[in-house]
Amino acid sequence: MSDAAPTLTLPATLRHDQVMAWLSHAALPAQGQVRVIDASALQSFDSSALACIIELRRRADVQGAHWQVQGLPERLQRLAQVYGLSDLI
Repeated sequence: MSDAAPTLTLPATLRHDQVMAWLSHAALPAQGQVRVIDASALQSFDSSALACIIELRRRADVQGAHWQVQGLPERLQRLAQVYGLSDLI
């Protein structure tokens, strides 16, 4: 049995018109689990990718789960700074 945290991998493309459909299929961790949101595959995205990550956080918080983001592209990190969301991701 693996002790690795469950990983939710964001797709290579995540734009406004895709976020809701993608979120509807995203599985969240059970209460108390740690979830890793892997953003390293993101290549084509807009600010909706930030909204998606924040929504995943909100859903995990409601379930009492913990999460962390890894592999956030530099451009998305800069967008988070511009929007004042760095602390949320």
